[in-house]
Amino acid sequence: MTTTATKIKKGILYICLTLLAAACLLPFWLMIVNATRSGVEITHSFSFLPGKSLKDNWTALFNYVNLFQGFWNSIKVAVPATLLTAYFSAITAYAMAIYKFKGNNTLFKVIIIFMMIPAQLSLIGFYNLCQKLHLVDSYIPLILPAIAAPGIVFFLRQYVQSTLSKALLEAARIDGASELRIFHKIVLPIMAPGIATMSIGSFIGNWNNYLVPLILLNTPNKMTLPVMITTLNAATDLQKNQGAIYLGVAISVVPILIVFCFCSKYIISSISAGSVKE
Repeated sequence: MTTTATKIKKGILYICLTLLAAACLLPFWLMIVNATRSGVEITHSFSFLPGKSLKDNWTALFNYVNLFQGFWNSIKVAVPATLLTAYFSAITAYAMAIYKFKGNNTLFKVIIIFMMIPAQLSLIGFYNLCQKLHLVDSYIPLILPAIAAPGIVFFLRQYVQSTLSKALLEAARIDGASELRIFHKIVLPIMAPGIATMSIGSFIGNWNNYLVPLILLNTPNKMTLPVMITTLNAATDLQKNQGAIYLGVAISVVPILIVFCFCSKYIISSISAGSVKE
């Protein structure tokens, strides 16, 4: 009886998880379906089956947008910003978690406060600063601020405290390793799963960033992919471009899925690497 009840519970659980997974994938499927339908079909009917307007949507999309240029522009912003976020957040979190210095707790509280402040509140001041530094219509203000990521520092600090053994650090110091060598050779591999997890969110945020590039970038050829795609909304025949907009969004999601799949495998393979319990 117990075995039968257990099987029934597992069956119900699997059914619920399958339905939940289907509900999560449904918006992506609808996006792909609408990318193959015309604007008239999208606005007048609802369907789960692909249409026959993929070629027309592709033509309309490339008539208004240089998609490959937008891809390259987004890559030039998202990849360096993600790398800067991952490295400097990791080294900051390690320093705050391991070294005991005056003002450490105060600095940690300041980071928590900055996490609560919406970035939009400082947008006007940020634009004025970029204007005075002659950085408007440049990728620099889209990349350099990624060095300061309070949320990621907060997460990685907690991650270091829960996974890193101080015995490893002491052993390395006894062997004569410098602090930077200890960080790069010992700490970074242990922090790799946490860094990979945060890098997913950081890359998605930088890739999908719309408001700041919209305000700072003026040259059409410098615009990132999300800004380029939204220019279709300003076209004369909005209804005709609905399918093209869905197609552009569907194509823009592909790099995010690739990064997510790569980092997910990396997390699974590295989740138990190098960690020693105290």
